[in-house]
Amino acid sequence: MPRAAKKTDTKANSTANVGFEAKLWLAADKLRNNMDAAEYKHVVLGLIFLKYISDSFDEHHAKLIGGEGDFAGANPEDKDEYLAANVFWVPKEARWGHLQANAKLPSIGKDIDDAMVALERDNPRLKGALNKNYGRADLDKHRLGELIDLIGSIQLADVASRSKDLLGRVFEYFLTQFASAEGKNGGQFYTPSCVVRLLVEMLAPYKGRIYDPACGSGGMFVQSEKFVESHGGKLGDISIYGQESNPTTRRLAIMNLALRGIEADFGPENADTFRRPLHPDLRADYVIANPPFNDSDWFRKDDDVRWQFGVPPKG
Repeated sequence: MPRAAKKTDTKANSTANVGFEAKLWLAADKLRNNMDAAEYKHVVLGLIFLKYISDSFDEHHAKLIGGEGDFAGANPEDKDEYLAANVFWVPKEARWGHLQANAKLPSIGKDIDDAMVALERDNPRLKGALNKNYGRADLDKHRLGELIDLIGSIQLADVASRSKDLLGRVFEYFLTQFASAEGKNGGQFYTPSCVVRLLVEMLAPYKGRIYDPACGSGGMFVQSEKFVESHGGKLGDISIYGQESNPTTRRLAIMNLALRGIEADFGPENADTFRRPLHPDLRADYVIANPPFNDSDWFRKDDDVRWQFGVPPKG
């Protein structure tokens, strides 16, 4: 018999309860100017992720400075102290306080790019995941500074899990809004939450290995973790494997899961699962996917054999 879900405050956890996120979205959207949603989403979501990374670092940094209990005598500038606590190490040039202090300077775009480079350099899990195009000439630096101030106004709770949830809610809401703004093209990186919840509830992945061969921005994995936790499980009861052919969407998936402290294996790079599966030996307990709508008539030009999902080529 399936385990009963924990009773939760449905109103508090509903995606309909988005007053704060909606206000933040409206404010951020006013700063978009002439930039289209497909491009603007990487500017905004990259900054939200950077804010989360920096806030998590600052919280652990304060504990190390306090030096109480297990942290007695610890060096708050020792990278290993953060890695041991599963906290991303943030070098000084990438910390939010430093960037917000320079938000009004013409060099802010380059400063953010340098911050992203430094984060990837010191955290191998983030390699190739972060947008490093904030210094380009066509990005209005005044509006960029205003966006930094806006995201910097997000008030975080003093408990790490709540901090993750708050920024996670913002990130998820913005993904939804950008998908809506992009219309049909938004389906390439985002599946509507109602569809995702239905698929996860049908599979009921309490424990084991979950694989999504067309994972987009990782929404299936986030919902699977929520399912596990709502049924009395914990983070880590499921192992996550995914693949995504679009490099920018793959970056969103890495950020989306890292934002919530979820470990995942997306393979070494982006690749088309049809042509080059990155997990050929994986024995998954659950396979969950929303096949890309634009691949329904996919075919291999080398032998001109058409594929329908689940139908192998002849020969």
